[in-house]
Amino acid sequence: MMEGSFDIRTLANMDVALERVCKKSPLGEQHETRVLVADAIIRCARRGKVSLGALTHAGERVLARLSARPRKSA
Repeated sequence: MMEGSFDIRTLANMDVALERVCKKSPLGEQHETRVLVADAIIRCARRGKVSLGALTHAGERVLARLSARPRKSA
């Protein structure tokens, strides 16, 4: 597998992982959140961890950090 390119199964796993992670939280509907989660999933896949479980876990870690941040008051 060339760096930056993934096989069809890995791409499918990445897509499913992103959707699973983002539907778990209202933050997942925000574009910025989806970008951060997707970046974590891509980094995970580039390290060779391409199972659905590993990719989902990578995204969940980012979402947990984002959810733990104090919210800005309006």
